Amino acid sequence: MSEIASKAWTVYVNSLNRHPLPTKAVTAGVLTGLSDAIAQKLTGNKHIQIKRLLSMFLTGLLYMGPFDHFLHKLLDKLFHGTKKETIAKKVFVQEFIISPINTALFLTFYGKVVEGKPLSAVKDKVKRDLPSIQFASWRFWPFVAWFNYQFVPMQLRVLFMNTIGVGWGVFLNMKARSIAPKTV
Repeated sequence: MSEIASKAWTVYVNSLNRHPLPTKAVTAGVLTGLSDAIAQKLTGNKHIQIKRLLSMFLTGLLYMGPFDHFLHKLLDKLFHGTKKETIAKKVFVQEFIISPINTALFLTFYGKVVEGKPLSAVKDKVKRDLPSIQFASWRFWPFVAWFNYQFVPMQLRVLFMNTIGVGWGVFLNMKARSIAPKTV
C-alpha cells in the first residue's frame, strides 16, 4: 500500500512541477466534489445528486484551484519571506479581505446554481448567514493559513488548503442549504 501511495505522490508532484495550474485546478475540483459528496450523505441524501456534485467539482476546477494558485503567487510576491510580520500580512489579506468575498460568492453560487433559488432569496440568505459563517471561519482558518505559510512549501500550499478545505466545505455546504427558518 505504501509503495502505491509513494508512486502516486511522485506522479502528483511531477505533474505539479510540470503543470502547476492544471494540477491544482483538477485537485481542487476533486476535493470540492468529495466535500460535496460527504455533505450530501451527512444531510441524509440516499443518492448522490450528480448535477450538484458536478457543479461543485466545476467550481473547484474552474474557480477555486486557479484562484488559489494565483492568490498564493501574488501574496508571495507582495510579502516575500517567512518572518512573522510577513506571514501575518499574508494571513490578513487571505482571511480578512479575500475570505469574506469568497464566502459570499460561495453562498450566492450555492443558492442560485445548486438550489436554483431566486436572486432575492439568495441575497437574503447571504445577508442573514454570512456574518455567522465568516466568524466561524475566522476562528479556524487564520491558524491553518499561518501554518500553511510558515511550514508548507509554495508548490503544496493549494493542496494543503484544499485538503483541509474538505472538512470546511462540508460545513459550508450544510450551512448554505436553504432550510426554512423555524418559527416560534
